[in-house]
Amino acid sequence: MVEWLAVWVAGKGFGFLVKTIISQDFVEDLVKDYAKDFFKNVLNNAVTAPFKREPLEKAVVMALTEFLQLMQQQLKVRCKLSEAEIKEYAEDIKRFIADKSVKEIFGQAFDINCDSLDAKTLADTWKRLRLKPLPSKFNWQTITEQYFIQVQELLFESDELRYILELQKLSSIDKTLKENADIPKDFNLPKYLETIRERYGNLKLDSLETTAREHPVNLWQIFIPQNVRQVYQVLPELPKEHLRRLQESNQLDTELELENIKEGLEGYKRNYLEQPIRSVLDVIRDKQCRKYLVILGDPGSGKSTLLQYLALDWVQKTLEQNDYNLPIPLLIELRNYVRDRDTGDCKDFLEYYHKGPNCCFHLNQHKLHDKLKAGNALVMFDGLDEIFEPTKREEVITCIHRFTNEYPDVQVIVTSRIIGYKQQQLKDAEFRHFMLQDLEPEQIKDFIERWHDKTFNRAEDIDKNIKRERLQRVINESKAIAELARNPLLLTMMAILNLKRELPRDRSELYKDASEVLLHNWDEGRNLKPDERLDTIDYKDKQAMLRQVAYQMQTSEKGLAGNIIYADDLEAIFTKYLQSIPVSDVRDKARRLMKQLRDRNFILCFLGADYYAFVHRTFLEFFCASEFVKRFEKRGTTNGISIEALKDDVFGKHWQDETWHEVLLLIAGMIEAEFVGEILDYLMKQDGEDEKFTNIFLAAKCLTEVRNRSVIATTAKQLLDKIKALTKYDLWYYYNPFFGDVTETKLVQEIRTQAVAAIATTWEDDPQTKTFLQQRATD
Repeated sequence: MVEWLAVWVAGKGFGFLVKTIISQDFVEDLVKDYAKDFFKNVLNNAVTAPFKREPLEKAVVMALTEFLQLMQQQLKVRCKLSEAEIKEYAEDIKRFIADKSVKEIFGQAFDINCDSLDAKTLADTWKRLRLKPLPSKFNWQTITEQYFIQVQELLFESDELRYILELQKLSSIDKTLKENADIPKDFNLPKYLETIRERYGNLKLDSLETTAREHPVNLWQIFIPQNVRQVYQVLPELPKEHLRRLQESNQLDTELELENIKEGLEGYKRNYLEQPIRSVLDVIRDKQCRKYLVILGDPGSGKSTLLQYLALDWVQKTLEQNDYNLPIPLLIELRNYVRDRDTGDCKDFLEYYHKGPNCCFHLNQHKLHDKLKAGNALVMFDGLDEIFEPTKREEVITCIHRFTNEYPDVQVIVTSRIIGYKQQQLKDAEFRHFMLQDLEPEQIKDFIERWHDKTFNRAEDIDKNIKRERLQRVINESKAIAELARNPLLLTMMAILNLKRELPRDRSELYKDASEVLLHNWDEGRNLKPDERLDTIDYKDKQAMLRQVAYQMQTSEKGLAGNIIYADDLEAIFTKYLQSIPVSDVRDKARRLMKQLRDRNFILCFLGADYYAFVHRTFLEFFCASEFVKRFEKRGTTNGISIEALKDDVFGKHWQDETWHEVLLLIAGMIEAEFVGEILDYLMKQDGEDEKFTNIFLAAKCLTEVRNRSVIATTAKQLLDKIKALTKYDLWYYYNPFFGDVTETKLVQEIRTQAVAAIATTWEDDPQTKTFLQQRATD
């Protein structure tokens, strides 16, 4: 092989670039697997298998040398570069010709049915690989056309390579025979419609519910179109509470006043928050700018549900209008496509729909091709983020780009999570990017109305109204729950839990279930394994580590108010825990875990400047409370804490700090009632007058967390008496409530009003409450 090459190169008089790159070692390494990808779309492997590989390998080398010679000519003649400047591109050119998509395009020049090569994809690939920028005068279209002509001449002039023409004829016959055997007898759109309705018609709640649902929830009837903003640059990662305040007040919270973070946020405010908010359906249906879209969003934000709704929309309109000529929806779940491609069951998107084992319905690819050429389709690529290998993800992006070049009149939508997404490639392919917004209060209310209407029958109207009003009230009154409710996945979990449990009292169960879904069930339910090296670490291990993270955060200088932890501290916590399991390569796994909790689990976010935070403050508070409870359950052991320590070091230290109140309430809801009684006794003994009796009102809130109050009835009665006394509270010194002493008057009114509200909410089921409140109103 190498001897033949030396003679051929010398005879052709190739320049220095060919001689620099086409070395003996390079050629021997190159042809090992190159021919397989090079002729992937030209020849059938089953046909070529009985023949010798040498003619194919010669064809590869001859074609590449022709390309290199053309590359040198263009850089030298058209771009006016010196020999030394051209040689600076040598290593980048080696990387370029080794790329899989480049191999396939180069190989298409040997196809007797090929008319031209895809110059745009070659140009995009050079950019994707981040190679040294080519001079502005470099022209990919010219070099591609010249290369195509040179290869065609090689094919017809060489006796050895003419054998490839014969192989193509055999391959074509073999392919035709197989296709005739495999092609469905028809293009059965009514059956396809029915399949879409069966597959996507109901919400997939398996990963959210432990028992099977008797009456499925119809997606079409419950879908709430979200809003979007256009995205022009990568968005910064911030906890949701900070994003909310930034949007509402245009101010950054003081605990995030880190220079690196502030700089990124200026661009965020300028390029993102100032963009108008639009309905996602309006953007998709806008004929002026709808063609190529990328829909970005958080986990559980409704990206897949949106695409399923669009497929169902075609079902609904087709049935209403009795018209099967409406643009046909093709929903390609990219995780399934890549599995079929990796196993060799398909090589492109059309073949996936034609015969892919993981495709929900098979359509004749020839008729589908005609539909696409006519632009009579909506093609949706779901879950780009679910392709975990970066190389495969980039290959799929290239395939999508090539698809839009092949079928320029088809509307295409791609979805991906925002974390880890790189927008430049699809941006270069003229895709516009939009970010799904969190649900607004009116959208949440609309969802709750629809959910309860569809999950209760008419005979259950009373129960339906009670639970609907309870859930809406909880979201209105609880800042923590309202924040979670803005995510469609977590709102759905609330609606499910609300059917059997009482919120907000049982919200710790909601947080526990939500963390399990995010840490395990969501990816597991979709048969996804983001990193198999972490398979030995289950969601319970992750919860244990996150408890320790939250526990350490509350001991930091900023305490729970900060929601911020240094990357090294985070890694140290994970490393120490993993050493106790034990597992191998703990430091590597700790870093991988940090990435997974950020990229896939939607629990942590990376702020920049080597700082991390919980995405939702609610999870910080829940995991912190859970760690205290776990330690309390181990009381009497080395790592345990006693009831005295819980009272003095936790409630005693923090009852005056409002940022701690939710943690203290969650603890009260997770421990036995008798211990809550001791905590209430402790709080009532504190001198809280200077703190506006925060100790007493916190005690009342702790009591609402207790499921069985009869266990601490005496303590509860003492607390009620104290709060009743506060409804008549007055200052010990003289002041005039009618002439000038405004501060004193306001303070007294505030405490009395708070006391009345505490009685009304904490003892609302007590028949004497109404009588007492009426009496106080009269007084």
